[in-house]
Amino acid sequence: MIETKDLSKQFNNNFWAVNGVTINVQPGKILAFLGQNGAGKTTTVRMLTALLMPTRGWARVAGYDVMKNPQEIRANVGVLTEQHGLYMRMTGEEYLEFFGKVYGLDPKARKARSDYLFQYFGIAESAGRRCGEYSKGMKQKLALARALMHDPSVLLLDEPTSAMDPESSRLVRDEIARLRSSQRTIIICTHNLAEAEALADHIAIIYRGRVLLNGTLDELKRQVLGPVEYEAKFARNFDAGELALPQGVTLAERCADSLRFRIEAPLAVNPMLVQALTARQAPLISFQEVPRKLEQVYLKTMADVQGGAYAA
Repeated sequence: MIETKDLSKQFNNNFWAVNGVTINVQPGKILAFLGQNGAGKTTTVRMLTALLMPTRGWARVAGYDVMKNPQEIRANVGVLTEQHGLYMRMTGEEYLEFFGKVYGLDPKARKARSDYLFQYFGIAESAGRRCGEYSKGMKQKLALARALMHDPSVLLLDEPTSAMDPESSRLVRDEIARLRSSQRTIIICTHNLAEAEALADHIAIIYRGRVLLNGTLDELKRQVLGPVEYEAKFARNFDAGELALPQGVTLAERCADSLRFRIEAPLAVNPMLVQALTARQAPLISFQEVPRKLEQVYLKTMADVQGGAYAA
């Protein structure tokens, strides 16, 4: 649904805002773009919506080339930009009506879709108020409603829950998850790592215009943090001594009442490891994977790139 190859954008001062981005997002999947301010996320989204033309490389969105078919792309893509782009003198109702016309919806479809979105985002009582009177969170909701007005097959969302209270943020996250299940492809640019971890099927970390890492969360955890770790906890102090470990298991940490193991292939060796512990009559009360968060992956990646671990 979204495919790029060597997608790049250079500006007049010879600055490469995006340099060699190659991604592939399948229908029904969500890709989270993570990176610092100025990393190139927004510029990439603008190229994917045919608002900026690439300097090098190519991109296809919903089957259309961004350089050859810009009108078709805009008809099939919903966009939530960092700046809302609201028309402050319009009422919310007029605003969605206007964009419904832009997207070619007939009057009946415009009314039905507008009513549904106002109700869904909890702003129906404010539909007749001018956009300039909306709170920051309400403006975000209205901008997201606009992006969904024509029920697009591709959504590009730049910080979709910024300025929202926790309840509204949860509502938007739930809606994004529901849209994924209906075979809609979504790219989210966000600084909210917990949000990305909860929603994304794939994660791309971009730094100074280059994609450093791209894969599922499990793939990135293994690539950045190494093999998965499991911890065995005991009811009392346990002297493991020279515990015979299966191949592919290393002892990472030893405490009086717990052992932590680094394991290459958990499905294959965990049963053997537990058997080895019970054979030593270990007072085992739990054996579980040590949680590893996207935040750990992201922070280590940023530390590594600033330390020169990634080639320029």
